[in-house]
Amino acid sequence: MNRFFLFLLLYFFVFQTNAQESSTQPLQIGEIKTVYSSVLNEERRLNVYLPDSFDRTKSYPVIYLLDGSYHEDFLHIAGLVQFYHMTFQMPEVILIGIENIDRKRDFTHPTTVEELKQAYPTTGHSDPFIQFVETELKPYVEQQYKTNGTNYLIGQSLGGLLATEILLKKPELFSHYLIISPSLWWDDQSLINQADGLIRQQTQHDRFVYIAVGGKEHPIMQKDAAKLAKILSNYQKITFNKMKSEDHASILHNSIYQAFHQLFSGSKTH
Repeated sequence: MNRFFLFLLLYFFVFQTNAQESSTQPLQIGEIKTVYSSVLNEERRLNVYLPDSFDRTKSYPVIYLLDGSYHEDFLHIAGLVQFYHMTFQMPEVILIGIENIDRKRDFTHPTTVEELKQAYPTTGHSDPFIQFVETELKPYVEQQYKTNGTNYLIGQSLGGLLATEILLKKPELFSHYLIISPSLWWDDQSLINQADGLIRQQTQHDRFVYIAVGGKEHPIMQKDAAKLAKILSNYQKITFNKMKSEDHASILHNSIYQAFHQLFSGSKTH
């Protein structure tokens, strides 16, 4: 009997040891790249989600995600990309998460409001960040991967402010703009006050524009988002999504889910 129990003890020890040795392996969903920006004079880190069947000889659409670090929005947006490709008609895409160094610096245009300048002394440098996106980031991505010219930009809050600025001033950089809860209150709403004049100067108005705001957000956020949507709708077809039950913290994931549903709602045939 003692030999039997000794045998069992030895068996379970060996089994457990083997299980421990064989149960751990890396979980990878893409790549991490670091690119030096001479415009910003700093290194910028990119988190890259690649399709499961990624093939470097194939061309892909690219989604550029502001606030794209692991502890911000990269992982849950990557999950939506994977889900919509698996379940619906979303094509395989590459997701580029742009990690922040100083989002208040990069996502805001200069302000003349003294209170804002004192409270946020590093702000007002969206111009060089947009230059980085245009002259360094996008060319770098297109050098590293084959892309097909379809480019999405996702930005929320201050990221939504920046996405709006790019749409109004450099619209050709992206074919699809997903603008969530844009902080258009910045600088006494100067950007939205310029919006009609800026978009009037554009010669093409065929981009996909999706704007969402939560019904539980600050009334100014709601009012400004609706005003932006109305101005843009005078020139092109847009989607304005007033999400009644969402607040500033909850809106991003659900709003992108709904944007993807509008774009790729057809179910796959399995």
